[in-house]
Formats: sequence, structure tokens, C-alpha cells
Amino acid sequence: MANEGQNDSNLSLDELVFENRNKEYGAYDLRTTYPRMLTKAFIIGTVLFLIMAMSPLIYSTIKRLTEPEKVEVQAELVNILEEDPIIEEVKEEEPPPPPPPKEEEQQEVIQNVVPEPVKAPKVETPPPPITKQLETTTGLVAQEGVKTPVYTPPPPPAGPTKSTTVEVKPQVSATQVYTEVEQLAEFPGGINSFRSKVQNSFDVDAMEGDEGKVTTEITFVVERDGSITDVKANGGNSDFNAEAMRTIKSIKNKWSPAKINGQAVRYRFRLPLTMQFE
Repeated sequence: MANEGQNDSNLSLDELVFENRNKEYGAYDLRTTYPRMLTKAFIIGTVLFLIMAMSPLIYSTIKRLTEPEKVEVQAELVNILEEDPIIEEVKEEEPPPPPPPKEEEQQEVIQNVVPEPVKAPKVETPPPPITKQLETTTGLVAQEGVKTPVYTPPPPPAGPTKSTTVEVKPQVSATQVYTEVEQLAEFPGGINSFRSKVQNSFDVDAMEGDEGKVTTEITFVVERDGSITDVKANGGNSDFNAEAMRTIKSIKNKWSPAKINGQAVRYRFRLPLTMQFE
């Protein structure tokens, strides 16, 4: 009895549960092998986790061992001497050559020579004498009478020829700006009226700070329709030049254009302008 009690105390819980039962049933085998399987799974999982955690370190170690040896290159700094900058000389632009003079087409003069008519003298043919007239007989046979010669007037004498002279007028260009014309361009009321308009339209405030006598020369083109274009001022004071050009452009009265051979042409007008500022 003592031995049976001792043996019973050494039995595990699974053996006690499956005592006197079919131990070949799967549940008994599963219960007896579960601790070993759990331990084996834990060990395998731990090994896999360590491999995954150590893989970056292993990869870097393998890469470092397989890299070729670095070759050190000794580089010494060299002082570079800066060259002096090259200053190019500014070449003055040469003014363009003047355009060649335009050759005017020569108009061909055709002289018509009309000869003066000469009245031919009237020549009267005298009748044949009576003796000749009596020689003609009358009869049944037709006889040829006396033939009167046909008068042919002589050609007119070659007299002095008269030549007609045709006045050739020079051609007038519609685009050329003339400085010499037959009839000058005129402002309505005269040049004094134009000067007074310039003086009344001039803004004195634009010359604030400038004192004394200021002079400039204004040039502009009087077009064929009487308007003015290409206004320029040539003086030493830029403010005075600018205000003078503005004043000229503000005057809207049209001029009487300059003329050559009675035709309106473009004309360059020059106007010296002097003002005294205090």
C-alpha cells in the first residue's frame, strides 16, 4: 500500500486525468508534447528575431569588409594670381555717311517745229490763140482737142523754223524735308503770334531754382497738312529744353505749309527761344 501511494504522488496531472483511459487519444499526446513545442517555438522565434535585428549590422559589416581600400590624394592649394581686368576702350560711333543726293529725272523736251504756211501764187493759164482754136474741125469723127497743162504748185520755201521752249519744273518729293523753299511756312497771325502763344503756354514752375537768362533753339517740321512733328530743342538747360518742347507740342493751331512750284512740301522750321528768369 505504501508503494502505491508513493507512485501516485509522482504522477503528473495529465497522467492522473487520463488514468484508466485511452492514452492513444490525441488530447493526451497534445498535452504531453505542448511544453516541448512551446519551448521550441520560443527558441526559434527568438533566433529569427535576433537575425532580423542583427541583419543591418551584418550587412554593414560585410559591405565594409568588401569595399576597396581608399586611396588618399594629397592636394596642395595653389595661390591663383588675379589678372588685372582688361578695360576696353570705348570707340566713338562714327556718324553714318550722308545719303547720296537724289538725282532728279530729266524731262525730255520735245520741240515741235511748225512751218509757216506760204500762199502759193495763183497762175492763170491763158486761153489758146484763135488760130489754134480755128484748127479744130467739127465732123462725125471725134477729134482730140487742145490739152491744157495741169499746174503743179512748187513746194513751199524752207523758211526759218520756230522752236518752242517748254519750262521744266523740278519734281517735288512728298517725304523729303526741305530747308529752302519758294514760299515759307506761316503760322496764323504771323511768327509773333506763335511766340506769344509759346510764352503764354510756358510753365514757369518747371524752371524753379534756375535764374538768369536761358537760351535754346527749337526745330520742328511743318508737315504738308500744316501739323508739326519731330520737335527738338538744342540748349544747355535740359529742364528748359523739355518744357519748350512740351509747349510747342501743346499748340494745336495748324500752319500754312511751305510750297515749291505751288505744291505743299515738308519744311524744317528753326525758332531761337530766350527767356529771363528771376
